[in-house]
Amino acid sequence: MKYLKIFNGSILTPHRTINEGCLVVTNGKIAEVSDRNIEIPGAREIDARGQYIAPGFIDMHVHGGGGHDFMDNTPEAFLAIAKTHAAYGTTALMPTTLSCERQDLLDTLDTYEIADALNTEGAQFVGLHIEGPYFSINQRGAQDPRYIRNPDPEEYYEILSRSKHIKRWSAAPELEGALDFGAALTKRQILPALAHTDAIYEEVVMAYEKGYTHATHFYSCMSGVSRRDAFRYAGVIESAYLIDAMTVEIIADGIHLPAPLLKLVYKIKGADRTALITDAMRAAAMPEGPSILGGLKNGTPVIVEDGVAKMPDRTAFAGSVATADRLVRNMIRLADIPLRDAVRMMSETPASILRLQDHKGSLVKGKDADIVIFNDNIEVDGTIVNGNIVYLSDESLAAV
Repeated sequence: MKYLKIFNGSILTPHRTINEGCLVVTNGKIAEVSDRNIEIPGAREIDARGQYIAPGFIDMHVHGGGGHDFMDNTPEAFLAIAKTHAAYGTTALMPTTLSCERQDLLDTLDTYEIADALNTEGAQFVGLHIEGPYFSINQRGAQDPRYIRNPDPEEYYEILSRSKHIKRWSAAPELEGALDFGAALTKRQILPALAHTDAIYEEVVMAYEKGYTHATHFYSCMSGVSRRDAFRYAGVIESAYLIDAMTVEIIADGIHLPAPLLKLVYKIKGADRTALITDAMRAAAMPEGPSILGGLKNGTPVIVEDGVAKMPDRTAFAGSVATADRLVRNMIRLADIPLRDAVRMMSETPASILRLQDHKGSLVKGKDADIVIFNDNIEVDGTIVNGNIVYLSDESLAAV
């Protein structure tokens, strides 16, 4: 039996920090979490050198990175994205689509199946997130308006029958047919999420009862307080705050949401109801300049500058170029929250939202050995996925 031992680090467990701790891995699982250096002859060892040993980051909304997008629809693109984000501490991610042609989406579903079986050197895929095309045209953001439409049962049932890997689907709940759509997803244990929506509070409450229990990229492309015929109405933002059990995800790149809003979300929703997401497009971990949002074939030209992707006319953002380490660092520095909570929002909370908490999201004996090692600046030194070392900043750190 092969063993991996990570020692001489501060282990972040769900309940405490173990200084000078030791973590033992075998068969892809965590075998021991200890406050003493366990001797295991023949084990491969990683000296954490006093750094943090934390649960791997789980990115539940990511489109691409490293010059690739999942909607390029090639296994090579999928694998390159998984490897890119692993270098920044992500051990599990959810490939995400954009509003597109029906055939392009079906191709993405098929490509996921192929790439998932080949993915051994990057962050693990934990299901597909379909974003669109059932959106409010007024809240489309960078989504291509050519493809935006109301839910069509014939269409979405075909898509659902095509793949068992669809785990969440983002839509605007106020659209005609959206409540039935949410019920159909919930019946299949797929998470419906509120997104690109102009809904008011009363519509959100009805949607919540149909399974829309999560808000996609909170604040971005969703309604706040509005006036209709002189009367004020609460929007999706206020609804997510009022419905205590509703979970949210935020792009904590410091640009989509500035520091005051990061602080407000944390203050009201807390670390257990807020997941950090990159929403990264292909330009993540790439130099700034021209790029493409979506697939190479039908994508939208964008410009990356100031640490974010923008539409060419600079009237709107067009996706994030963040990586997971940046999100955690920003929550600590900009939102002034404790390290433990920032890490929780990038690991345990998304695991819970995606119903993966039984085997991912925390460093507990018996769970998947998804581990990230980083320093006080949240700079990643090592990433382990299911017990396999997929990234080391310095190969000399690991001794056989």
